[in-house]
Amino acid sequence: MPDLLLELFSEEIPARMQAQAAKDLERLVVGALSDRGLLFEGVKAFAGPRRLTLAIAGLPARQPDVSEEIKGPKTDAPQAALDGFLKKTGLTLDQLEKRDAGKGQVYFARIERVGRETFEVLSEVLPDVFAKLPWPKSMRFPGSAVRWVRPLHGIVCTFDGEIVPFAFAGVQSGNTTLGHRFLSTGPIEVRRFDDYAEKLHKAHVVLDAEQRKAIIFEGVKQAAFVHGLEMIPDDGLLDEVAGLAEWPVVLIGAIEDAFMDVPPEILQTSMRTHQKYFSLRDPKTGKMANRFALVANMIANDAGREIVAGNERVLRARLSDAKFFWDQDRKRTLESRVDDLKGIVFHAKLGTQYERVERIVALAGEIADKIGADVEKAKRAALLCKADLTSGVVGEFPELQGVMGGYYAEHDGEDDDVSAAVMTHYFPRGGRDELPVSPTADAVALADRVFMLTAFSSIHEMPTGSGDPYAIRRAALGLIRIVLERKYRLPLREIGISGALLGFIVDRLIVTLREGGVRHDLIAAIFSQGADDDLMRLTLRGQALQLFLKTDEGANLLAGYKRGANILKAEEKKDRTTFDGEPDPEALVLPEEKALFVELATASEMIRGEVERERFVEAMSVMAKLRAPVDAFFDKVTVNDKDATLRENRLKLLARLRATLHQVADFSKIEG
Repeated sequence: MPDLLLELFSEEIPARMQAQAAKDLERLVVGALSDRGLLFEGVKAFAGPRRLTLAIAGLPARQPDVSEEIKGPKTDAPQAALDGFLKKTGLTLDQLEKRDAGKGQVYFARIERVGRETFEVLSEVLPDVFAKLPWPKSMRFPGSAVRWVRPLHGIVCTFDGEIVPFAFAGVQSGNTTLGHRFLSTGPIEVRRFDDYAEKLHKAHVVLDAEQRKAIIFEGVKQAAFVHGLEMIPDDGLLDEVAGLAEWPVVLIGAIEDAFMDVPPEILQTSMRTHQKYFSLRDPKTGKMANRFALVANMIANDAGREIVAGNERVLRARLSDAKFFWDQDRKRTLESRVDDLKGIVFHAKLGTQYERVERIVALAGEIADKIGADVEKAKRAALLCKADLTSGVVGEFPELQGVMGGYYAEHDGEDDDVSAAVMTHYFPRGGRDELPVSPTADAVALADRVFMLTAFSSIHEMPTGSGDPYAIRRAALGLIRIVLERKYRLPLREIGISGALLGFIVDRLIVTLREGGVRHDLIAAIFSQGADDDLMRLTLRGQALQLFLKTDEGANLLAGYKRGANILKAEEKKDRTTFDGEPDPEALVLPEEKALFVELATASEMIRGEVERERFVEAMSVMAKLRAPVDAFFDKVTVNDKDATLRENRLKLLARLRATLHQVADFSKIEG
């Protein structure tokens, strides 16, 4: 079957937009073809600095013929309904068929459509698809009314090796493209994907972004090894640089010794943000080396010496600015900057950064006391934790908030624990990021997150849908990670977390535990029983319950519970009452119901005691002993007996079973 080759060739596409643009192109083209009955065997999208490419294998030469029957209105329906149906089908009244549909005569339309040539369909749909590409930013350029990310210069579109004719944004489709901007000359004629990829590679273009990333990664690794160094991993920078070079060549440059007393975070951030350089380190000491790796989009005749020299000159200017800020910032103590926070608005409804710090200080003291950290050190670190927002380095590199505060605190002679807490109180920033370095740092980090949650909840600025402008979800996830990984017993209500906010946090907890293998429905079942505000206790109960339900006893007891709960629900609805009262032991007739009554009386007290002592595994062991009497009850006892007294008593016994199990979790919320 024929294949489709598509390439959109333009000026440089921003690296951050390339991968998503390739996905969007694939999604839109595949959707348009599928809607028209054109199925295929495989598809692959590629993105690079100057081109988006799509290769679709195994497309049919033409659309399939379609025979479709459409049911219309009744024959006695209003004329407007009939006119609408005729307009929809494109038929006349005498072409419709009348048929008895069981509730009267109904019109039916049979439509026969002959499939069109795929060439014709492609020429029609592709320009519309290109116009729908959702670029984050776009521009108009001379000669076209179409908005595009950058000026479009060429379109390759071939089907079965032949050009598919159409125009978009003033550019006519064809079968020629260009290679590397400097390392190739003249147009390249292509017919199918295989020769397209091969010819581009000869023209110094690596088409696949993953291959470019691999070339860069190995290149940096090998070049660093020659100097006895290693690459500091940076996946984000690797993704970005792979979108800047069609033919990546790795070179090594040097950092002047005069800059090496500047904190490595400043050097790394400056090189990464402004120059897209990879930082290197000494594997023996773990310290940053006075070398960097750059990725050129060029094979130079002098082995890259001139390119390196030029980049070193630019870097020298960048690092001179960074060093100036670093030197100037240390002329003031960090504590002296705290008052400056009074002039910085944190949020119009929440006050200044200074007012934010006051609240964090109070919270840090409360939390430190509850988790066993040093209260005074936590409050001192909290007082200083936002002061670096007024520094020159953070003004230039906002991503170094906290880190720079730690350096300034250390320079001022603050306690090591306080300095470390200031430096790491933003940790963890992401799911795999490291945690704060000490209990003191944990207290400040937790206080910062509790402030964010309570403050924005108080002004009704919580996340909605996918929007989260104040990173409230991230604050909740960070709080959860610290509490769970440190195993802190922190009652959230006692530090200002409201019921609604607790529900928001538990929703994030469910996501976190689900990623760790704990079923989300179990956490929901446990949380619904009294809205426990101890995240560690919730987690332990969920883990114990999950292990229990994996056993035969647990699975069968759950099945028995659901059977009993369903009977209760139906009978309570029918009688418009509940059966929560105590069963009458004198009204128990059969041995099986008597045995269940006795076992529930014993188990209820034991489960309550084990749960109160947080011996959740032991509580599950008690529940496991209920399996046999529950199974026997349902095997031998008729709940809805003709005798009203027996029926009511047995329903109360089921209600007692429900209440006993609900001491651990709301089993009605457990799936399966």
